[in-house]
Amino acid sequence: MEFSSVTLRIALATVPSARRWWVAYSGGVDSHCLLHALASIAAELPELIAVHVDHGLNPESERWAQHCASICAGLRVPYRLLQVKVQSDSGEGLEAAARTARYAALARVMAFGEVLFTAHHLDDQAETVLLQLLRGAGSRGLAAMPALAAFHAGYLVRPLLNHSRAELLAYAHAAGLAWVDDDDNLNQRHDRNYLRHQIFPLLQQRWPAAALTFARTATHQAEATSLLESLAAQDIAQLTRPRSNTLPVAPMLGLGPARARNLLRFWIRDNGHAVPSTAILERVLAEAAMARQDATPLISWTNSELRRYRNLLYLMKPLPDLPLPDWELEWNDLETPLRLHWGILTAQPLIGVGLSELARIQGITVRLRQGGERCRLAGTTHHRPLKDLWQAAGIPPWERTRTPLLFVNGVLAAVPGFGPCHCFQASAGEIGWKIEWQFTHGQIDQEYSRHRF
Repeated sequence: MEFSSVTLRIALATVPSARRWWVAYSGGVDSHCLLHALASIAAELPELIAVHVDHGLNPESERWAQHCASICAGLRVPYRLLQVKVQSDSGEGLEAAARTARYAALARVMAFGEVLFTAHHLDDQAETVLLQLLRGAGSRGLAAMPALAAFHAGYLVRPLLNHSRAELLAYAHAAGLAWVDDDDNLNQRHDRNYLRHQIFPLLQQRWPAAALTFARTATHQAEATSLLESLAAQDIAQLTRPRSNTLPVAPMLGLGPARARNLLRFWIRDNGHAVPSTAILERVLAEAAMARQDATPLISWTNSELRRYRNLLYLMKPLPDLPLPDWELEWNDLETPLRLHWGILTAQPLIGVGLSELARIQGITVRLRQGGERCRLAGTTHHRPLKDLWQAAGIPPWERTRTPLLFVNGVLAAVPGFGPCHCFQASAGEIGWKIEWQFTHGQIDQEYSRHRF
């Protein structure tokens, strides 16, 4: 199908309405074709802005940015330059790290409901499917790149997925476009470039419609993925969970191995974590889900940890190191929450309930557990070890060691979540403080991590 502003109009018919459209413009031929065609019908469109991301990885990057600015000036399209720092030591590889930095920067400039356009085309889609096949991906990976996806607070649109690289080149030559060529696109050390220059030409000699066939496979797999996710959503809705980042073991195993794996993938992704390899998922089932009742197994992968306590799986970011044993803070302004990097302490004033106002006046010190602490809770007759209180309440061991305790003159005065110890209870008619502790470390920042791009 010949690419033109007419065929682009057809692709744009399904784009959500928005006040502003952003066009990711690298300066290469594909994004130049997209920008040029959009600019030719700009009067019919929302506000259009071209955005170029400079990764600083190529000596020519400054020249490319200047070229993009010049092209945009000629097309009368506003231009925005974003400079990013790529974390080359992130462990995900340079290409993946650059992509992560690029999309994070693009997400930051977009307002609610706005649309980002990228110039991925039919050949890119086919290459993605083949790469995912070679990586042993499941249906979600083989679905490759959707034409429309949620992104940050708006949408990501790929309007060129029905057009081949050859069609875009024909448009570029006919329109007399000038573009930049990144010599790294010829480096066959990269898997995608090797497929593009060595494998796909051979495939297309034998099967001329190979790119279309792979793209059709992506469509079929996208449908299968949607069905699997619907099943996982139904399964997880039937489970009783104290928090979104927990999963009860027995009901999950009762689904059978295939549905359990499907549920795990859905749950992990829904909590903003990267889905681990099949081998790690098998470890989850074998080591964490099937562990003894008193075991506390730990399975780790990229910026994620999965632990088990009793009948629950817990998904979280890697736990921070504990402070030094002598760590302590003063907290006398109880009206101001005490924010730690793994949670938040709050105090609510109530009459005759909670920690007494006298305790606050004497001075409150916050410390972590040292071992052997005991408390006689208000309304009880005996002192109990904190370990017993936490065990009875089902508090996981890693949270116990990170739960801040309140002391007055060196004496344990209150245990967040349980209340004050007997001697520090507010009396009837007296102002008291209800102390609450929220362990927040297990949550992932989901600003854009849950969205496919």
